[in-house]
Amino acid sequence: MFDRDRWREIFEAIGKNKLRTFLSGFTVALGILIFTILLGLGNGLLNSFLSSFVDDAQNVMFIRSGNTSKAYKGFQENRKIQFKNEDFEFIKNNYIGKVEFATPRIYRDGLAKYKKESGSYGIRAVHPDHQYLEKTIMMNGRYINEADLKERTKNIVIGRLVEKDLFKNESVLGKMLNIDGIQYKIVGVFQDSGGDNEERLIYMPYTTVQLLFGNNDYLDQINLSYNMTMSTEKAIAFSKQIEKDLKERFRVAPDDQSAIRVYSLAEDIKETMVVLRGIYLIIFVIGIGTLISGVIGIGNIMTFSVKERTKELGIRKALGASPGSIIAMVLQESVLITAIAGYMGLLVGILVLKLIGNSLKEFFILNPKVDTGVIIVATMILIFFGLLAGYIPARRAAKIKPIIALRDE
Repeated sequence: MFDRDRWREIFEAIGKNKLRTFLSGFTVALGILIFTILLGLGNGLLNSFLSSFVDDAQNVMFIRSGNTSKAYKGFQENRKIQFKNEDFEFIKNNYIGKVEFATPRIYRDGLAKYKKESGSYGIRAVHPDHQYLEKTIMMNGRYINEADLKERTKNIVIGRLVEKDLFKNESVLGKMLNIDGIQYKIVGVFQDSGGDNEERLIYMPYTTVQLLFGNNDYLDQINLSYNMTMSTEKAIAFSKQIEKDLKERFRVAPDDQSAIRVYSLAEDIKETMVVLRGIYLIIFVIGIGTLISGVIGIGNIMTFSVKERTKELGIRKALGASPGSIIAMVLQESVLITAIAGYMGLLVGILVLKLIGNSLKEFFILNPKVDTGVIIVATMILIFFGLLAGYIPARRAAKIKPIIALRDE
């Protein structure tokens, strides 16, 4: 491996076949370049998918209600299904161990005023668990807590952009904000990676909204997160079980798709993984195909190299060189060409992905890149292919008989 004379001979052999060596190396480099770029673009698609749920936990289920589309068990069609607090408690208490966090939602819009500033903002009345489902990040103060729910306080948490719009550079904690004529105390300011719309929201206790607007226990929606130990298939089955149980609870036909709907992000994850597996399969087939063409090229180079050095190899054997040493020399040359060409292809591929960056965002490709582990594996595969490409001509070289080699012209 570290024989200086052998390395000198290898470089001399490569120098005698510069064009063929370049072309075979170029094929390998092109193969790993294509492989790297395609893999990076595949990862970019995955990043784009994950970014669409960046402001929500990925194990979330959304439970929504509507009107029935058919009569069932004595109830007429077009009956409105209205969730209440007792339904939220049913969800929390009936699936202990399977539900991680749960929150109701009540949606409203309100005109907020502070001094001379005003603006219309979306209001979400929620449970404290909502912070973990929405991945809300507190910048200042605190989130809504259990005491706010029990006491039905007029405490609110405002988004970063609400603070910026209305309060400019003032400190907001403890300040009173007028929303539709009612004074609320600001106890926290949050930010959200979901974008500007998410940061122009105001959160308050759902029990407070129920008291102030209608004195009822109505809910617009129920969200929950399932236990992350569940597989995707089990999570989907769990969402279907919740839907089935709620339909029985509200006496809704099992095949009524409009009255109660349970949507789980696990379904999107499953569908996306199917697509991604298809993409990675295409990447694998194309990458292996291009690498095989490179391997064939290297095999041809080694075959020509052995043929041109027939006399030299025969003399080596006549002077006592073992078949193993001849095989090792040919394989070393093959691996050298493969490793250098493959490494150059990897470097160019990574550079291309960096140059692409987020320029393909409109094609749903975000931050395309390849992991270091993948690069290491690809390099090992290249070295293996290099050994494979050189093995056949190496064996042929090792079988050369000195007397026949010396007669070769």
